[in-house]
Amino acid sequence: MTADLPRGRTHPLLFSGTDWDFDTIRRIYEAVEEAARNELGLDTYPNQIEVITAEQMLDAYSSTGMPQLYKHWSFGKQFAHHELVYRKGMRGLAYELVINSDPCISYVMEENSAMMQTLVIAHAAFGHNHFFKNNYLFRQWTDAEGIRDYLEFAKGYVASCEERYGQAAVEQLIDAAHSLMNQGVHRYPRRQRLDLKAEEQREAERHAYQERFYNDLWRTIPTGAQQASRQSEDKRRALLELPEENILYFLEKTAPKLAPWQREILRIVRHVAQYFYPQSQTKVMNEGCATYCHYRIMTRLHRQGSINDGAFLEFLQSHTNVVAQPTFDTPYYNGINPYALGFAMMEDIARICNDPRDEDREWFPDIAGKGDADNVLKHIWANYRDESFIAQFLSPRLIREWRIFHVLDNANKNVLEIAAIHDERGYRRIRRALARQYDIAWQQADIQVVDVDLAGDRHLILQHEVVNGILLAEGDTAQVLQNLATLWGYNVILREVDPATRKVLKEHVARATPAIAA
Repeated sequence: MTADLPRGRTHPLLFSGTDWDFDTIRRIYEAVEEAARNELGLDTYPNQIEVITAEQMLDAYSSTGMPQLYKHWSFGKQFAHHELVYRKGMRGLAYELVINSDPCISYVMEENSAMMQTLVIAHAAFGHNHFFKNNYLFRQWTDAEGIRDYLEFAKGYVASCEERYGQAAVEQLIDAAHSLMNQGVHRYPRRQRLDLKAEEQREAERHAYQERFYNDLWRTIPTGAQQASRQSEDKRRALLELPEENILYFLEKTAPKLAPWQREILRIVRHVAQYFYPQSQTKVMNEGCATYCHYRIMTRLHRQGSINDGAFLEFLQSHTNVVAQPTFDTPYYNGINPYALGFAMMEDIARICNDPRDEDREWFPDIAGKGDADNVLKHIWANYRDESFIAQFLSPRLIREWRIFHVLDNANKNVLEIAAIHDERGYRRIRRALARQYDIAWQQADIQVVDVDLAGDRHLILQHEVVNGILLAEGDTAQVLQNLATLWGYNVILREVDPATRKVLKEHVARATPAIAA
């Protein structure tokens, strides 16, 4: 009943002031859920809201956002760093942390005000949650239903290995595996979707079977020159399924000196890397979706009287800070803010759908004036990643408002070149150039295992397809290759190749060191 409510208000206030209790959180969640369903029609996993302390949030930061992840010394190092800068007031903490799982877990800080709890529930429990459930990359690459059980299994398995084989051996193995995580993912769909819930059972089966692939591989090594001459390179590579982009997968299946428990830990690390793979390609879209959703939900709550003017002003201040884009000449500029760009593009797409200009009709004939902005946005959230999203939907108007130019910095020239300005051709070049910055092929090196000399010294041969003439950093490459040589057990050769001429631009060699103790 609303008879006793003040004029203009259709719902009672969810809270007054900044304090909250768990009944307040329940009321906030129900109101946000009603707005998310009725205002935006969001489709989400069931939600699990957990209130945590600042120290627990720091711990979650340190374990790559996964509080249930296995223990490792590097997480403690990260915790000490984050805690130091936080205690000194040099950096704040995130108000929330959300995990792509079913149910979707949202960690919220107990230090948050009642308004901030409303904001982060709208942002994480519904904005991010909808994106996780519906975007094709997450549907294709992640198992939201099985991730929590798998992390519990992984944590227990690593702990049991430390007890049985020693903490030093396990840490050395994980150190080497972590250095290869970027090269430990499948970038193209596999024949069968990964089912993490069944991984624990499969591990037991693998252990009992003692990994038959070891014998199948190494029994093919020729015993004489005549036999070696009969075995063609193509057949050898076919047997090893080369080339292989997922180096951790190749080591797990093929490395001759690893024990079964070591292979299982490599499998755990690459599964975690694969879980995070979609997030690196959807940062702008994911944060843009969540920010757009929380803005719409909070505006609806204020309009219907569920939050008062003071709370809404507090929200607007926080929201404005989140979507602020520092200019390039400010001391704290750190590139394009994904919250700012994502939110601006979502708002611009809604404008194009509902109130297009002639320019918009020319550039976006499929959506301009369609008038169904929410469904257009939900289609975009489901079917694009950052690169394709920017390449398709960055509008000339937004390029002008953000004053974006394409500046070409050629190391061989003494001056910068303005390669694109605000004209039709320039808009397209700017959009392509910005989209390229989010291309996974430009963000991460394309390094693949291309051959193994089974008949000779068993050197592992890798190849880097050089993009835009950019070679790998010398120091980092040497360290990572040394870790790879330790895992493989023999020397490793990495050749950097020009994709056009196939010329070898540089060669790196890592000598095998004593294998990790099994």
